[in-house]
Amino acid sequence: MTNRLLLGFLAVTVVVLAVLEIPLGITYARNERQDLTLKVERDAVTLATLAADVLEPDGETRLRALERLADGYAAETGGRVVVVNARGRAVVDTSPEFGEGRDFSTRPEMALALGGEVATGVRDSETLGQTLLYVAVPAVSGGTVLGAVRITYPTSAVDERVRRYWLILLAIAGVVVAAAAVAGLLLARWITSPLRTVERVAAAVGRGELDARAPAAGPPEVRDLARVFNETAAKLQTLLHSQEQFVADASHQLRTPLTALRLRLENLEADTGPATRESLAGALAEVERLSALVEGLLALARSDASDARAEPIDLAEIAATRADAWSALADERGVRLETASAGETVARAAPDRVEQVLDNLLSNALEVSPPGSTIRLAAARDGSRVELHVVDEGPGLTPEQRERAFDRFWRGGSSEGGSGLGLAIVARLVAADGGDVELRAAVPRGIDAVVRLPAAHA
Repeated sequence: MTNRLLLGFLAVTVVVLAVLEIPLGITYARNERQDLTLKVERDAVTLATLAADVLEPDGETRLRALERLADGYAAETGGRVVVVNARGRAVVDTSPEFGEGRDFSTRPEMALALGGEVATGVRDSETLGQTLLYVAVPAVSGGTVLGAVRITYPTSAVDERVRRYWLILLAIAGVVVAAAAVAGLLLARWITSPLRTVERVAAAVGRGELDARAPAAGPPEVRDLARVFNETAAKLQTLLHSQEQFVADASHQLRTPLTALRLRLENLEADTGPATRESLAGALAEVERLSALVEGLLALARSDASDARAEPIDLAEIAATRADAWSALADERGVRLETASAGETVARAAPDRVEQVLDNLLSNALEVSPPGSTIRLAAARDGSRVELHVVDEGPGLTPEQRERAFDRFWRGGSSEGGSGLGLAIVARLVAADGGDVELRAAVPRGIDAVVRLPAAHA
């Protein structure tokens, strides 16, 4: 964002400089050339006035004075002076390589001057290899055009001044752009630095650090944003703490009456006859199911409110630990537990959440695994993720059932008991660590529950 603001500020500065300096440079160049033209034209008129006296029938005696004056002018200014008579023949030419007597009547500017008009313009000289400004004025005496005077002047001096002026304008623009870059950088940082702070605080709140707050700094709009964000974070913290408190209270308030109800029903079993024992057994089963449902809801609520921090953990090591914890129940049911790993299996996740995920998946796998079957736990690196597989040899699920398995309260049509919340809890816990989970069909049968978590060294 800092770079975009700085580039935008510099773009506006460059546009403003271009709008101001380009017309200024063009105007200066035009004025310089106009001034040069006027000066040369004034000098040409002066020389034409003197030349008119020389071109009079009795003016031969003053020709040498005009030649000396033209030579002095050429030596002082660097221009070339040509004086022609009424027929266009040169009587004075300050270029020594041409000399007198050359015919200039075919030159357009001389033709205009001999016709009584003043001719000015710029042309490129192939002979001299430079651009020349020319001014041709008629030499008039008594209303009669006796000849003409042409002064040609190289524009290199003017071009050099114009070029130097453009360089000065460019240098000024460079200084202004540099100053604008410094000012723009300071302004952009003044705006973006508090925004980045708010972004970091927002990320911290997203990670569960609900007590993080953004400082009120920067422009008024950014301070207002920080204030609104802090208020939102405070409300979110209050809501989550209320939820945690509800979970804690519900754990006691719901478990106690259910336990008491189950004990009462069990005590009644000894006092009932055969006719009512079936109904009593059904009531006990419903109480057990209700207890499982309450435990599942509380576990789901705890997973939503969990603020456990992610850290580097070895999934293969945790899988081996949980397999050992479940080995007694697996032996009781005649099911083998096997663990395997390949490559680096360190992921970034909360250990408690991963253990709870494995407990839920192992519980489901044991429920459907027939005696003599095997449950395999395998961890392996897959690109930027670490995969954890829990593979059973049970009856498996159809593709439609695998799609719905993570929905809350969903149970397979053939399932008996259970709350239908186990896999929903698994999905929520894995998502809290930035991972995902899916059910695949195992070969030759069964379910391959795949948990993917971010690798610690991705």
